[in-house]
Amino acid sequence: MNSSAASDFSPRDDTMIPRFREAGDVTLDLFHRDGRVDDRWIGFHPREFELLWRLAEQPGVPVTRKQLLRDVWRIDFEPETNSVAVHVARIRSKLEPFGLAPILATHPEAGYYLNAPVQTDSFKLTGKS
Repeated sequence: MNSSAASDFSPRDDTMIPRFREAGDVTLDLFHRDGRVDDRWIGFHPREFELLWRLAEQPGVPVTRKQLLRDVWRIDFEPETNSVAVHVARIRSKLEPFGLAPILATHPEAGYYLNAPVQTDSFKLTGKS
């Protein structure tokens, strides 16, 4: 293996990375790994943020518990855990003071989804410091 391969990496000039995802009135900020409503930070824990960020990739499309465990927890099997449900409940409790808990919806047979339109604001990754 070439040890300098990582240092030689330079992304293409047109590589775009989303910085913000606006889900209704909630702005998810990838740099801060948190969400805010207007100018108030919500205080998501890292896994809560990752779960919302994942759901914001496909708003309105239910994501199964198994998919969330794979994509957010990096687990390729379904352990006997209610961790997804617990994290969803925590997210809803943090959104409730803003009246926004309903944007995180549950489909009884298909999983969880964001019940809000999502807009993405990207920035260009140039590989320059």
